[in-house]
Amino acid sequence: MADAATTEKLLAKADQLHKKLGDSVHDTFVQQLFVRSAAISRKTVKRSTVRFLKDEKIDKILTSKLWGFPAMIALFTLVIWLTIWGANVPSSMLATLFLDQLYPLLKDWTSVWPWWLSGLIIDGMYLATAWVISVMLPPMAIFFPLFTLLEDLGFLPRVAFNLDGLYKKAGAHGKQALSMMMGFGCNAAGVISTRIIDSPRERLIAIITNNFSLCNGRWPTIIILSSLFIGALAPAWFAGFATALSVVAVAGLGVILTFVTSWLLSSTVLKGETSAFSLELPPYRPPRILQTLYTSLIDRTIFVLWRAIVFALPAGAAIWLSANIMIGGESIAVHMINFMDPIGWVIGLNGVILLAYIVAIPANEIVIPTILMLTVLTTGMTGVGSGAGVMFETENMGTLQNLLTAGGWTTLTAISVMLFSLMHNPCSTTIYTIYKETKSIKWTTIATLLPIGFGITFLAALAFFWRLVV
Repeated sequence: MADAATTEKLLAKADQLHKKLGDSVHDTFVQQLFVRSAAISRKTVKRSTVRFLKDEKIDKILTSKLWGFPAMIALFTLVIWLTIWGANVPSSMLATLFLDQLYPLLKDWTSVWPWWLSGLIIDGMYLATAWVISVMLPPMAIFFPLFTLLEDLGFLPRVAFNLDGLYKKAGAHGKQALSMMMGFGCNAAGVISTRIIDSPRERLIAIITNNFSLCNGRWPTIIILSSLFIGALAPAWFAGFATALSVVAVAGLGVILTFVTSWLLSSTVLKGETSAFSLELPPYRPPRILQTLYTSLIDRTIFVLWRAIVFALPAGAAIWLSANIMIGGESIAVHMINFMDPIGWVIGLNGVILLAYIVAIPANEIVIPTILMLTVLTTGMTGVGSGAGVMFETENMGTLQNLLTAGGWTTLTAISVMLFSLMHNPCSTTIYTIYKETKSIKWTTIATLLPIGFGITFLAALAFFWRLVV
């Protein structure tokens, strides 16, 4: 074993060479490996050039510095627009079935029950579940197959390729783009997928920032509110496109926050050298329609919907109880809402919305149904079933628009809720997953509270300047 003097000389020599070679030595080494490998491959491997050249021509557009990002934004905008355009009719049909037809029948059948039992089961548990299905199922059944199709075609690795340089500048690992893509489906899955990052420092950055990827439980909330309050401001012929652009803008803000937060962490508490990242782009594949439908509808849509229903049942019961148990002449829900209203006003929200987000900590999927139920129960509105399913019709927003307006909603409220859906704490499943992956209460707490800090700061500034100008 070398003595201390020899070890010190070796470390000094290594430090001298490191300064001489610079910080890009890892990237240069990996790049030369690929250059040599490509040269050997050209001399020894024969391939059918037709498909290879076709892939190469497509990649010249999708991965170019000029057209790569516009192409990504255009494709995601198209996916969102198709979701908005296609979800209106099935949403209306489901709402008509569950809220206009079954709800009155169930109320009639349970009229002989004690009022509290009928209210708890029908007005609480059933109504929350009916709203979850009517609100969430149509957009998910369209969005997930389209998103899975992009994944199946080999487009998502191109997204990671385009984002690699930005992640490097932010002091993070390029593979974080892949975990971010996974987070667009489920943040808990996105946190687990960070295992592909070898560096503990860079993996921790990816875990902390994954919540800025809109998970499947938050997409419906943003799509619905942008349809009702953003699309409604535009002319009818432009409403769907305006809605899609606003949804993409929120998702894009999440990506920007990912880079900003990664840079802040890598510049302060998680300093370190960025690891080299090599990504082999897979060939483009023809769509496998049946497998795509199975993966998206069974593994994603049904799984997420079932999870939302499981949490909606007890949440509906809790909401109904809080709205019907009186203390000092007012319900528990009214007391909590009145307490949180001043806080909500500062950040462009209200007490109902803040209470809904507290109730929805187990699952983001039940935020909108919770808001609707609390608004109905605390404003005393009736006839909530009629027309409530027309969630995406910007020309005739019906009862849902009237319901939210009666609850004090404005355009500022809708925009603030959309942004708060992006910048708030992870769901309970994701929080537990972060703890299991990091084994640290400290980092789990930071990953949980950091998005809320961003959200409160951002929304307070937005509300202040909005009221100042408008």
